[in-house]
Amino acid sequence: RWPSLLKYYSHTDSVCWLEEYKARHNAGLEAQRIVASFSKRFFSEHVPCDGFSDIETLGCPSHFFEDELMCILNMEGRKGLTWKYYAKKILYFLRQQNILKNLKEYLQRPTDQQSFLEGAVLIDQYCNPLSDICLKSVQAQVDDITDKVRKVLRTKNPRHPSVASKAGEVLIPEVELQRQVLDAMNCVLYEQLKYKGNELDYYNSLNSYIHQVLIRRTGIPISLSVLYLTIARHLGVKLEPVNFPSHFLLRWCQGKEGSTDIFDYTYIDAFGKGKQLTVKECEYLIGHHVTEEFYGVVTSKEVLQRMVGNLLNLGKRESTDQSYQLLRDSLDLYLAMYPDNVQHLMLQARLYFHLGIWPEKVLDILQHIHTLDPSQHRAVGYLLQHTLDHIERRKEEVGPEVKHRSDEKHKEVCFSIGLIMKHKRYGYNCVIYGWDPACMMGHEWIRNMNVHSLPHGPHQPFYNVLVEDGSCRYAAQENLEYNSEPREIPHPDIGRYFSEFSGTHYLANTELEIRYPEDLELTRATVQKIYSSGKE
Repeated sequence: RWPSLLKYYSHTDSVCWLEEYKARHNAGLEAQRIVASFSKRFFSEHVPCDGFSDIETLGCPSHFFEDELMCILNMEGRKGLTWKYYAKKILYFLRQQNILKNLKEYLQRPTDQQSFLEGAVLIDQYCNPLSDICLKSVQAQVDDITDKVRKVLRTKNPRHPSVASKAGEVLIPEVELQRQVLDAMNCVLYEQLKYKGNELDYYNSLNSYIHQVLIRRTGIPISLSVLYLTIARHLGVKLEPVNFPSHFLLRWCQGKEGSTDIFDYTYIDAFGKGKQLTVKECEYLIGHHVTEEFYGVVTSKEVLQRMVGNLLNLGKRESTDQSYQLLRDSLDLYLAMYPDNVQHLMLQARLYFHLGIWPEKVLDILQHIHTLDPSQHRAVGYLLQHTLDHIERRKEEVGPEVKHRSDEKHKEVCFSIGLIMKHKRYGYNCVIYGWDPACMMGHEWIRNMNVHSLPHGPHQPFYNVLVEDGSCRYAAQENLEYNSEPREIPHPDIGRYFSEFSGTHYLANTELEIRYPEDLELTRATVQKIYSSGKE
């Protein structure tokens, strides 16, 4: 019945299969109940919110619960969109909680037991919790590259100790033999497999995810350095990470092991095809002089801090993702490593406040900031007051506004919920999920969007639309037209508003239908009129 659960059992296990079946069946019912309840509770605000509390106290095995969520996500066809939307949100949360627990356990280990590759995988998993990423799979791909390097070494020096040794069991003391390993690595990585630094698309977050680096064979200095360092250590060469400004490097000792003299090391640029650099060449690389401290070795935790810092900066740059998911994920990771960092705690509080989610969590963060640094009282006080106001307003909300087409003020509204439209000016495809009888945006938005240049200006119906590029827009009626070739709109929020795609239009889910009770029949009639008998 549930073949994906086989991996949790061993042939040697003594299992009461009837009890297992009952437990999985009950977990499925519980998952369905929670998914169904999420639509009612969170239609008007983004998740995750404090609504995950009932998931954290599940009375069933979590892998059974996750398996039911995966069954929902894998339902065939264009139905169940709302269930899939919330199942995905819940699964995202559950997996992130588990990964965060693994990260904290990793950070508590002794430093010599913290693999750089495992740390990179944990960051990758947290930012991509719905992808099938595991350390075992990534390690297998790295081992495959390592074997290719051994083959090259064997042709150059059949008696090289790294040809016979496995998984870095023996560190090679002779510098010349180490050099042969690095030459073979450069041959395999950069000549045979064509790995390279991603100069053309440097600020793409995929460059920071180790599984994507292995798939796309490109990355940024720090992700390529983690890969390079891991392979070198498997082959008996001890390279160390260097937190060099603007360009992460590795160092290779040429003198006495543990030397504090920066000139006893050669520096390796994994981004630059494994090029070996002197101290002076490192400075040429970034265009200015740096002090000796920047040539020192860093811990695995500091490497992860820099990787997360890169993702944080990318998250701040995002303009199309209105949920700021990457910024939220990278902040979670940073604060898991440094829970008392006031600057990042304040950023997290401001972000949640800006998004209007989880106000109770904002209050907890602000209290923590005030305890850590009372000098932040002004900023804390401002956010505190506005968050309390938000909580009070939420208590006073009487329910969603219901828009009836029979109202006189709505007589100019031509289009209805669920119709697939095309923008006359910009050509994008979209689906309508809300409308207003006139533009409801502020004067500044109207001015910035040059709405007054339209023939009917702001005094015409405006529509909330989900666009195929993943954005949400507010479009004037005169700029929209029926799409002659309606197709599904690949928007991440489609299931929040719609339960099914019929082939010509979307069917509003129960929550959206409550707000626009007369649109469903109008949409059906409109679609029949437009698309029946192949006529437009």
